[in-house]
Amino acid sequence: MDSTLIRWDGTQVVTGEEIIENGTVIFDENVIVWVGSTDSIPAQFQGIEAGHKAAKILPGLIDVHCHGGGGASFPDATALEDVKIAADEHLHHGTTTLVASLVTADVDTLVTRTRLLVEAAKKGYVYGIHYEGPFLSEARCGAQDPRFLIDISNDVAEKLVEASAGWAVTMTVAPEKLDSDEACQGLQVLVDNAVVPSWGHTNASAEETAKAIRWGLEHVKSRGKKASVTHLFNGMKPLHHRDPGSVGEFLAAGSRSELFLEMISDAVHLDPSLVGNVVNFVGSENCLLVTDAMAAAGMPDGIYQLGPQQVRMEGGVARLAEGDSLAGGTAHLLDCVRVCVQEAGIDLLAAVQMATQNPARFLGISDRGSLTPGVRADLVATDAELHVEKVVRAASFRGAAQ
Repeated sequence: MDSTLIRWDGTQVVTGEEIIENGTVIFDENVIVWVGSTDSIPAQFQGIEAGHKAAKILPGLIDVHCHGGGGASFPDATALEDVKIAADEHLHHGTTTLVASLVTADVDTLVTRTRLLVEAAKKGYVYGIHYEGPFLSEARCGAQDPRFLIDISNDVAEKLVEASAGWAVTMTVAPEKLDSDEACQGLQVLVDNAVVPSWGHTNASAEETAKAIRWGLEHVKSRGKKASVTHLFNGMKPLHHRDPGSVGEFLAAGSRSELFLEMISDAVHLDPSLVGNVVNFVGSENCLLVTDAMAAAGMPDGIYQLGPQQVRMEGGVARLAEGDSLAGGTAHLLDCVRVCVQEAGIDLLAAVQMATQNPARFLGISDRGSLTPGVRADLVATDAELHVEKVVRAASFRGAAQ
């Protein structure tokens, strides 16, 4: 028998497709080799003792919108160690694949930060890069610095594409910015280089939003990808019955499986009941759970940095130091899954899919996001209340956070 094989048993094993009661996962240093009922372990694996027994075993979580954690910030990182600190904060809590998000800044700063994140991605600290800006609405910029908001241009798009060297995966864009041939050409530069638009931070009308969605369907779907919405409801005009804005269009498009809808289900950015209602309306398969976490995630209350903006965290809630705008999240992705299950009325399988399978589909990757033989050995063991016990990322072990 291969001595490198490892066995984990779970009261519930959430594979991504189903929940196996009293299940077992067997994996080696790189890949999962068998998943099924503990009572049905094949003869060749019978001699392996369980290395860990947990209430629940989940696939490694995938966060496609995260600005930092552990006191470190991707938009402010000046060394690879800064990036590693932030990524490790989330890895310790179950996020085995993480997209590093930048915030709006001057173009030279974005280029410099991008080049550092490229090096971090090459080392495996992060999966790729998300630009949250600078093509956003000043009226709905939230914690984004309005001084650096600009219109879409070929020049800026080309600079970011060149700096990212193929590691950029998505960019938040306000639909109303897609208002000219030049803007469309600039966004096309990004899409041609596999950077998928994520509509958000917008004050757009329903008509402007519908136009952007159609543009995405024509230019993104043809490449086998699907656009998303950056943290639905946050950073956009609220739904009003005579001035519906973008929210209604996003919900409708989500229900047609034309978009993935991000939601920050941390019970701060959105009421849990609203998260549950959205899932019931559009279907869990069209939703992504994200943290939008910044440097304060996993840290005590205090003052932190988010790009050019200073942030004050009080009672675990991050807001701009000057003003009252929420300034990113402070939760880990497993916390968001827990809120979905315990407060939003979403079943465990759907909640896990929104933090694993769906983001993998959004990123276009098939080697993770589920517990299936042949995929990468990314696993999270939790207690019955979905608190992390142990994490594996391609057999790199991590204990529960201290």
